[in-house]
Amino acid sequence: MGTRERKQREFEQREQLFVDTARRLIREEGLLTLQMARLARSCDYATGTLYQHFASKEDLLVALATQRLREHCALFRKATAWQAGTRDRMFALTVADEHYSRRHPTYSRLMQYVFTEVVWETASPDRRARLTAELEPVVAAITGVVEQAVAADEVKSDVLSTHELMLGPWAVCHGMQSLLQTRGLLEQLAIRAPRRSIYIHAQVLLNGLGWQPLFEIGDAPALDALVGRIEQEVLA
Repeated sequence: MGTRERKQREFEQREQLFVDTARRLIREEGLLTLQMARLARSCDYATGTLYQHFASKEDLLVALATQRLREHCALFRKATAWQAGTRDRMFALTVADEHYSRRHPTYSRLMQYVFTEVVWETASPDRRARLTAELEPVVAAITGVVEQAVAADEVKSDVLSTHELMLGPWAVCHGMQSLLQTRGLLEQLAIRAPRRSIYIHAQVLLNGLGWQPLFEIGDAPALDALVGRIEQEVLA
């Protein structure tokens, strides 16, 4: 291995150390308390060395989100490749999102924060581009499911484009995750099973789009059976 390759590998290993340590500090001490100098000391490096990897704290946060998003999108791709009908695959995306967010609650809070103007607009264009690049393959895969459904006449695209049809379930998941991050809000509204509500709202949305076959919203056993099947065949 040449000198350049060795230095590049060392650079990548050091950057991964910063990312892993930042993730640990956020988990232990909270997202808003993360400080660059504290992170550098925890890794036994000078603060200047940390800034060689991340031009700002915002760049670091976007890098953290990008790495987790890569794992998150891998679940989405599994859902789109599932051997099931187009409607069940679209619903499986909601289950996959809830599953990953429940296993990684810090990630959900991080994503909410990263997409605020104060972070996203401050981060460098390169770091933002790396994050959005992670979304491109999964958006293509989900759009492919929608196109299959349109071709099979399982959903109409007379008013909404394929990308717009894809956007609805995503918006439901993102919005509900945002509400879940506001501690006590849903409890105050007497929403005692918010995660189950995500599944119900997703099915209501798909019914509203006329996505065939329609689902009987009040059939709780059928909903539980479908979620269980997805957890076993897609998320296990």
